[in-house]
Amino acid sequence: MIIRHGDTGAAVAEVRARLAHLGLLPYSTGQNSAAINPGTVDVFDEDLDKAVRTFQQERGLTVDGIVGPQTFRRIDEARWQLGDRVLRFVPGHLMTGDDVAELQRRLNELGFDSGRADGFFGINTDIALRELQRGVGLATDGIYGPECFKAFDRLMRTVSGGNAERLRDHVNLTSLQTGIADKVVLIDPGSDLGANICQAVAVRVEGRLAALGTQVLLTRSAQSTAAMDEAGRADFANRTGADLVVSIHVTQAASQAPTGAATFYFGAPGGGAHSVTGRALAELIQDELCLRTFALDCRTHPRTWDLLRLTRAPAVRVELGYLSNEVDAARLQEARAQDAAAEGIATGIKKFCAPR
Repeated sequence: MIIRHGDTGAAVAEVRARLAHLGLLPYSTGQNSAAINPGTVDVFDEDLDKAVRTFQQERGLTVDGIVGPQTFRRIDEARWQLGDRVLRFVPGHLMTGDDVAELQRRLNELGFDSGRADGFFGINTDIALRELQRGVGLATDGIYGPECFKAFDRLMRTVSGGNAERLRDHVNLTSLQTGIADKVVLIDPGSDLGANICQAVAVRVEGRLAALGTQVLLTRSAQSTAAMDEAGRADFANRTGADLVVSIHVTQAASQAPTGAATFYFGAPGGGAHSVTGRALAELIQDELCLRTFALDCRTHPRTWDLLRLTRAPAVRVELGYLSNEVDAARLQEARAQDAAAEGIATGIKKFCAPR
C-alpha cells in the first residue's frame, strides 16, 4: 500500500484517524471546524501531508509525505502504549509496537538484556522478561500482563538512570575490534535509484575486503532481478551471522542544489537511544569517504529505517551523493570516483575492526 497527497479512500481515513490519535491532527478535518467533515475525512489533503511528514521526522524515517509499507507499519506500532495490551513472544509472528520498545528499554535499564529496543518482541526480550519475573517472584511465563506491569512499576520507581544497554554496546564494540580478517561483512547495494552505481561500488568494496581475508556477502548480484525489502535484508543479515552491514545508496532531491555524502546509523532523532557501534562505524566510513571523494561532508545521522533497526549487527547506510545534482551525478558515474568511494568505505570498515 502506498498513499500520498491527493489520494482518497478508506486507507487515507485510517491513516488520518491514527495520526489524530497521536495528536498530530485534530479529529476534525475541516478548516477551523470542530466536527468531522464526512466529505473530506478520506482525502489526503495538506493537513494530512504535514502530519505524515511530522511523524516521519519524529520517528527517524525518510520525510517524503508518502505513506508506504514502512511508514504505515510505524504508524500502526505507535498506537500502543505499555500496559495497553498483554505482550508475549509469538514465534513466527512477533508482536511489535511502541509498548514493546518501552518494555525493552525498561528491561535494559534494570540490567536484563533484552537486546536493542527495536519494538520487536523477540527471543531476547522473552528471556529478559522471564529473568525479571523469576527475580520478583512471579510466574516465569514470559507474559507481560497486569501482575507483571505492577511489579515492573514498583521496580522502576526505585531504579532509574541505568545504562546497561550502552555498556553492552561498548562490550560488543570491543569484541569486533580484533582485525578484519575474521569478519563477515554484508554489503547491500541499493536496487532502485542508481542501482548500477551502487552495484559498481559494492563490488569494489567486496574486492578490497576479500583481499584482506574478510568473508564478504552481497544482498544483490549484478544478475539479480528481484530485490528484498529492508526487513528481508535485515533478516538475511541476521541469519548469515554478519558482523557488519553496510548498505550503499545514492539519493535525489526535488531541488538541484543539495549535494554531498552522508552516512546513517540506527538511532532515535533528538539524541535518544542509538547504536554505539553503528555510530562509530558510520563516523569512520563518513570521514574516509569524504576524504577520498572530496564530496561535501553531510555528516552522520541517526535513523530508524528497517534495515538499521532490525539488523542485530552494527549496520549503516551510506549515501554517496545526489543524482539530482549535476556535479554529484557526473562524479558518481566516473569509474575513478567509484574506486575512491569503495576505498573510503573499505578503509572505514578496516579501521573500525582494527585492534585497539
